[in-house]
Amino acid sequence: MRIKGSSQSNQKRKKLFKLTKGYWGQRKNVYRRAREAYLAALSRSYNDRKRKKRDFRRLWITRISAAVRAEGMSYSVFMNGLKKAGITLNRKMLSEMAIHDAEGFRALVAKVKAVL
Repeated sequence: MRIKGSSQSNQKRKKLFKLTKGYWGQRKNVYRRAREAYLAALSRSYNDRKRKKRDFRRLWITRISAAVRAEGMSYSVFMNGLKKAGITLNRKMLSEMAIHDAEGFRALVAKVKAVL
């Protein structure tokens, strides 16, 4: 008597189709297309976890730059002044300050101007 692998194969297919639910066209219900789409999605999600960090840093820098330009200074001069003043705040916190605590941010810019 030979051993058949249908139950294992069915489980494998079912698992993949569950993962690709919501994909468009054959990518959700044809095994070969679903597998290709799933592997591509895995690779993109890995890359995008790295890209997310870059994107957020870019956003923070843009926000800081806009806030500092309103005070009559460029981003690079501001960051250099922070370093010289010995103020160690990361870009995320500076960005949050610029948005939510405008007065505090202005005081920070004033300190930096005094150092320069």
